[in-house]
Order: sequence, then structure tokens, then C-alpha cells
Amino acid sequence: MANLIENAKLQADSLLKAAFDRAVKSGRLPEGELRGNVEIPKDTKNGDYAANHAMAAAKALRLPPRRIAEELCAAIDLGGSYFASVEIAGPGFLNFRLSPAWYSAVLENIAEEGENYGRIDEGHGERVMVEFVSANPTGPMTIGNARGGVLGDALAEVLSRAGYDVYREFYVNDAGNQVDLFGRSIEARYLQLCLGEDAVEFPDDGYHGDDIRQLAQLIRDKDGDKYVDMPSDERRAAFVAFGLPHNIELMKKHLERYRIRFDNWFLESTLHSSGYVAETVQLLTDSGLTYEKDGALWLKNTELGADKDEVLRRANGFYTYYAVDIAYHRNKFVERGFDRVIDVWGADHHGHAIRFAATMKAPALGLEGRKLDFLIMQMVRLVRGSEIVKVSKRTGKALTLNDLLDEIGVDACRFFFNAKPDTHLEFDLDLAVRQDSENPVYYVQYAHARICTLIANLAAEGFAMPESADFSLLTDEHEITLIKQLAALPEEIRLAARDYDPSRINRYAMELAGDFHRFYAACRIKGAEPELLAARLRLADCVRRVIAISLSIAGVTAPEKM
Repeated sequence: MANLIENAKLQADSLLKAAFDRAVKSGRLPEGELRGNVEIPKDTKNGDYAANHAMAAAKALRLPPRRIAEELCAAIDLGGSYFASVEIAGPGFLNFRLSPAWYSAVLENIAEEGENYGRIDEGHGERVMVEFVSANPTGPMTIGNARGGVLGDALAEVLSRAGYDVYREFYVNDAGNQVDLFGRSIEARYLQLCLGEDAVEFPDDGYHGDDIRQLAQLIRDKDGDKYVDMPSDERRAAFVAFGLPHNIELMKKHLERYRIRFDNWFLESTLHSSGYVAETVQLLTDSGLTYEKDGALWLKNTELGADKDEVLRRANGFYTYYAVDIAYHRNKFVERGFDRVIDVWGADHHGHAIRFAATMKAPALGLEGRKLDFLIMQMVRLVRGSEIVKVSKRTGKALTLNDLLDEIGVDACRFFFNAKPDTHLEFDLDLAVRQDSENPVYYVQYAHARICTLIANLAAEGFAMPESADFSLLTDEHEITLIKQLAALPEEIRLAARDYDPSRINRYAMELAGDFHRFYAACRIKGAEPELLAARLRLADCVRRVIAISLSIAGVTAPEKM
């Protein structure tokens, strides 16, 4: 679990502090404390790492920065380190240049760790739940669900590789107004089938999709007209009891096809049936955080820092979605012991997220020390050519997740949707199916397939993958750039986990593929001298492995042929 980019930074800092101690002991520098930052400069022509320790210490040591830098350079011992040299630049920057040992260590590390390359222990086993998709089970999953599914799944994978103990959950809204509307929509379609289209008026706010017609037809095929004379409440309850499990199973099937698997499907109804919602609301009431107004029970959310109060229980006695959400999150933290919860929500939930974060600070909930975070994703616009593809779940005129998988495939869907969460995504359906370098997923997959073909062709000619190679022969600028990019994966995983931005791995994979294509064009492998051929082939194989790892984080396959 090595992060050799970070290790080199730490080592440079350690080498400078050791040099400072030696300079102090020899009387070349006054006593004090040496601190500073080691960074990778944008332009690495003068060095691979730059340290500002001499400038940071100038005031305390009462010496010019360049004088301090000179003494540090004179006292530093680079023997056995990752660095070949250190030089002074400008007013006192210390520029370190990496040695062949570091480049060799990168490639050897990839070979040793295999599929585990890039894993780090940033999270130290912290228990994290990522809740995502959580679509209402009243119809097929939409394009918004498709994006949230990939972002949630890829984030969970990034966190897992960063050393967190990750749990994926789907929250099933199987109670409330939308379920009542679901039952009324099926009822209307069923009665129209049995009695004629004009016999029953379809509710204006009902679900108009073909899936509702299909459910009604399934019920009639199974039970005939037996529900026609049944009281409406009983009929709707029967239709909901049939329709919800049917839709949930379809969701599971479609998400499985989408390569998303949840550890748990949590039913909202269990919070009601167990009395957990009522118990949670009572905790808030007992702590003095509620009041009654117009027959409803309100939460004093403004006292917790929100911009408005929230209704917890309506005048009719039913708990609101907000109250249920509080109970659900209390269940995650208190009953199931998660240290951190991350909810992946759409941009339309942004205001709710801010108010809800304030609610979670209520002392009565007992969540002190627990962390609730949100990954808020922006909207998706599908385009085909110059036309915008309409998506509307309520009217039924929508391109569903399953339709999209039929049209462009899982790999393109997952790669395209794993775009930066906080930006609007324009999904070009035509681009997603193109088989050329303009299509980013094709571009990355082609690099992997190209390496696989190279290895297979050389093996057919009697040159099998060598067990070892002299990596010090890899001195071309394209080789150096490629190895540095390979070394960056652990750091990219760390940053993706820190920022809740799994799209970093997509961008990383595209940069790595580009570096490989440029290396392959500039550095001959087949026909090179045997020792150089071995080193370059091992380098190419490391690229193959890291591309496969990067694609797997996004849930995308790495084909061997294209």
C-alpha cells in the first residue's frame, strides 16, 4: 500500500530536517526548528519536488533564505534515498530531482501489489455508509438515477481503496404519498382494462408511464376481474402489495446489469412499523425542540441553524418525509454504528441537505462525533445530434436506465456518468457509441487492448514477459512521464476520497492512456535491444494493470481486444 509520490515528499522533508540537525551540530546554522512544505512544481524542468524550508525558517533563524539553503545543501545526505540531487533556485527554493531508484520502485511496486495497487490506508477502517440511487419504486429508474448510481458506486469503491470500511445502501420509499398515488394509478388502469377506457378517469397527478399499464395488465392476467367490485381502499392496497415488490425486483435486476450491488435494501416502512419514527420525534419533543401550530407538530430547526422550521407531523397525524428522514439517519448512526454517512442526492435537494445537516446537530439525537456528508450532483441533459432527449418520469415519455443500457452499453454509461458531480452533464449519446479516440472510454479501453495485443504478439514470437528488467534503462522523457503518471494513482485515490469526486479517476485514466499512446509512438518496443525491450515491455505491462484498476473503480471493463 505504497504512495510513492507522498513517500518522496515525506522523505524530502525528512532529509532536510536531518541536514538541518547536522548543520546545527557543526555550527553552520543556529539552533531552531526547520519546517516547510514539499510540493510538485507545475514545471518540473528544474526539479521533481520543490521545498520552501529555507524561506520559511529565515525569520526565526535571522539569516537570508539562500544562506540557509546553501548550508542545507552542503549538509544533506541523499545516499540510499529516492533523490539523485538537490539544487538551490531563486531566493532559496530547494529543488529535488528523483533518482532511477524511485522510478524502479514505482514499477516494482505495481508488479508486487497487482490488483491492490493504489490502495492506501487513509481511512483506517472508519465505517462509512454510502446511500445512493434510492429511487421511488413507483416506476423505472431514470437518467438521474443512472448518474447517481455510478457516482455513488464509484465513490464507494474509491473510499474502499482509500482504507475505509464501506457499506452501500438503497433506501426504498415504500410508504407515503407517492405509494398512495402509485396504487391509485394502477387502480385506474386496471379498471380501464376491465370496464373500458372511458369508464374511469385517470388521476391528473397519476403516473402515466407504460409500466403502470403493464402492472395493471399483469394483475388482470393473474386474477381477472376479481378486484372490480372490491372496495377501493382494499383494491389499492392489493395493487400496491403486488406492484412494489415487482418494481423493486426490476430495480435490482437493472442495477445488477449496471454492475451495482447494494449491501442492503432498507425499507422505509420498517421505520413506521417498528415505531422508530415516533420514538425519534418524541426524543426531539422531550428536548424542547418542537412546538404545535395549526394542529401540526413543528421542529424548531431555526434554533439549530437552519433558515426555517420543519413540520414533523401533520394535523392528520401522519409523519412527514422530513421526520422519517431524521429517524432513518438516526438509525444509521445509533442503531447500526456508522461513523460517517454520505448521501448522494440530486441538485434539487441542495436546500434540503443544508437544513437537514442542521437538524442532525440536535443533541437529543445523540449523534455527536458522527459525520453526515452529502454528494450533490448536478442535472443531466441527454443529447442526440443537435436534439435534446426528453426525460419525464411522470408522463412516461422517458428514456430509462434500461433503455440507455440497451442503446449504448454499460461501459459507456458508467464512464460518461462518472463526470465531475458538481457540474451539469451533457451526455452525448452519439459520442458514447463512437469507436474512435474522440470517445473517452474507447480511448482508454483501446490503450489497454493495445498493450494486451502487443504482449500476445511478442509472446507468439518467443519473447515472453520477463520476470525482471533493468528499469534504469528507461530514461526517455516519454518513459519518465509515463512512470510518474503510474505513480500518481494512490494519490489520485486519496484525493478522490477526500473530495468525494470519483471522476478524478476517469480523468487520471484518460491522462495515463494519452501518455501511453505518446510513449508507444516515440519509444520502439518490438525490435529494441533485448534489455531495453524487456524494460519497456514491463513498463507497458504496468500501464495495462493500472488502466484496468482505474477502469474497475468506475465499474468499466478492460477488454483485451477491440
